[in-house]
Amino acid sequence: MSGIIIPTAFSMPHKHNRSKRHHIPKQRYKLNNWSDYNQALKNRGRLDLWFSNDIESWWHHEVRIYDGTGSSPLYTDQAILTCHEIRAIFKLPLRQVEGFINSLFEMLDLPLKCPNYTVLCRRLSTLNVSIPGDRKKPQHEDDTVAIAFDSTGLKRYGRDEWHQEKHKVASKRSWRKMHLAVGDDHFIYGAKLTDKDTMDEQVIDDLCEQIADVPVSQATGDMGYDQNHVYTSIQAHFPEADIVIPTKQHLNYNESNHPKRCSNMLEIAAKGMLSWQAAHHYGKRNSSEMAMQRYKRIFGVRLHAREMSNQEQEMMIACGVMNRFTAIGMPQSYRTR
Repeated sequence: MSGIIIPTAFSMPHKHNRSKRHHIPKQRYKLNNWSDYNQALKNRGRLDLWFSNDIESWWHHEVRIYDGTGSSPLYTDQAILTCHEIRAIFKLPLRQVEGFINSLFEMLDLPLKCPNYTVLCRRLSTLNVSIPGDRKKPQHEDDTVAIAFDSTGLKRYGRDEWHQEKHKVASKRSWRKMHLAVGDDHFIYGAKLTDKDTMDEQVIDDLCEQIADVPVSQATGDMGYDQNHVYTSIQAHFPEADIVIPTKQHLNYNESNHPKRCSNMLEIAAKGMLSWQAAHHYGKRNSSEMAMQRYKRIFGVRLHAREMSNQEQEMMIACGVMNRFTAIGMPQSYRTR
């Protein structure tokens, strides 16, 4: 049997001609609040059991109505929301959430019970959480934030790729699309969950309405948001904001396009893309990329609920929990190279 010699260019295509390629050195950063941030990471994992003194007054409804069509709910919306927040933090199934909360009440000798897991499932879609909770409010009137728009995919409930490959079954799992509006302070100011076929520019109005009470100095997005409708919506909600969106290639200058869109196109053509990004601080869009990465690392890459209405509330509650983590502490870094 004769041996066959495989050329290096074909056996290692990613390493061939490595010396001839252009290499960009990796950026390095250092923290100037390492001690505080290190303690903040520890505090995120603390299990401090504390219940307000009036928990017995708001955990149940004081008066229930029996009119022949079924009794009114026993547990308040705040109680249901609290249970789902605990579920998001500890990544527990509904049955385990019920056991976990009941054990807390027993240790503290409180005469309360956690809602049944079926009640938690049914009541999730009725919470109507429309904006992410625990958003940071500006302390002064002149405090502004830079908002970055972006989207990512979250897998729906179902079997994963390992099961499909092992048993040779067709994939029935799909995914949802999570749209975020993140500030440069890393707080999530707007969130929206849609199906996978929804385009980014179709939800820009909903995101802007959620952050209408926040002064915005800059609005950024990737090239997928380069639409006249996006420019019009952002300018209507934030007249003073600088809209920083790269324009698509081969875009023609005409009066049908938004004036700010044409201005970006001309400036990019004159200065170049990199110079335009540096002049308008386009790097602040990294806050949205970081927020999506943090969401998937903390809560996972898939949704636990099966119905779309429950999935929307699950995602919104998780964004509120992540805002609480952000308020505990975030790193303050500076570039060294």
